[in-house]
Amino acid sequence: MGREMADYSQKLIGEHRSIKVLRQLIDRVARSPARTVLLYGETGTGKGLAARMIHAGSARAKGEFADINCAAIPANLMESELFGHEKGAFTGAVERKIGLIESANGGSIFLDEIRELELTLQAKLLSLLDSLQFRRVGAVRPTSVDVRFITATNKVLLSEVKAGRFREDLYYRLQVVSLNIPPLRERGEDVLILARHFIDKYNKEYDRGIRGLSPEVREIFLKYPWPGNVREMENLLERIFILEDDDEGLTRHLPDRILRTVREGARTIPPPADEAGDSETLAEGFHVATAEFQKRLIEQGLAMTNNNIQETAALLQISRHALRHQMKKLGMRDA
Repeated sequence: MGREMADYSQKLIGEHRSIKVLRQLIDRVARSPARTVLLYGETGTGKGLAARMIHAGSARAKGEFADINCAAIPANLMESELFGHEKGAFTGAVERKIGLIESANGGSIFLDEIRELELTLQAKLLSLLDSLQFRRVGAVRPTSVDVRFITATNKVLLSEVKAGRFREDLYYRLQVVSLNIPPLRERGEDVLILARHFIDKYNKEYDRGIRGLSPEVREIFLKYPWPGNVREMENLLERIFILEDDDEGLTRHLPDRILRTVREGARTIPPPADEAGDSETLAEGFHVATAEFQKRLIEQGLAMTNNNIQETAALLQISRHALRHQMKKLGMRDA
C-alpha cells in the first residue's frame, strides 16, 4: 500500500556504469509523456526507489504517488483497492470508497509484482490504459483519470505470457518503455559505496559512531553474491549496528550463511593458469559475462530512444560507429 512519508529525494546510489546509465534513463523517462513504465529487477534491487525517482522527476511530482504490491492483497479485495466501489456494491460496502487509481489522479501509481494480478483485473487494467476510464465496483458511469502507471516484476513477463498467466496484449502495452535494475552482484565497487551510505544512515538513526567496516568484512562484502541485493545489505548492516559494540563492523556479527557462501565460492574459483594448466575457462567466463552486460545496456538504450542509434550512442557516451560495431559483435540486429 502507499507509504505516506516516502522520501522522494532519494536516488539510486552508485558509480558503476550500469547505474549511471540507469539514472540517465530514469531522468529521460520521467520527463517523457510515457503513460506506462515497466521495471525489471530481482527482489531488493531498488525497483520501488526507481519508481519514486520517475515520479519525482516528472511533471506529476506534485500529484500523489500510490504504491501497491499486487502479491500482498487477496484477489477478492484487489479490484476494490484499485478501482474503489460504490455504497452497497457488495456485502460490507457501507459507503463509497475511492480506489488507489482514482486517488492518484494527476500523479503516478506503482504496481509492484504486476504478474500477480489475476487475469480479470488484467483485462480491466488494459481497458483503463486504452480509454483512461474505469468504473468503480457497482458503478454505472465511468470515471476518467490521468495517471502514469509504473509497474514492476522480478520475473520475465514473456514467460508468464507463454504460460497463459499474463495477457499478451497487456504485456505489450506495459512493455513500451522498460528499464532493468541490475543486481548488486554485477555492480562491483558499488557494494562498498552502498555500505558507506547505510553506515552513515544508521549512525544517525542509532546515534552511533561506527567508522566503517573492517578490511576483512569489506573483502567479504565484495565476494558475497548478495541474492537479496541492496535490501539484504541494508538489513545486514542494521543488524551490525544493533549487535556491534566496537567502532567498526567485524565478522563476528555476520551470519554463518554469508561466511559459508564466501568460503564455498572461493573454492570454486579456478586456480591460476600455472597451477591449473588452463586459463581458458576463466577467460571465457569473463568475456561471456562482459558481453551479456553490454548487450543489456544497449537494449535499454534502444528501448528508451525508440531504436534510434544516434541517441542510444549518445546515452552510452560512445560513437555511432562504435555502437554499430558492438551490436554486430554481439549478434544484435541493427536498428
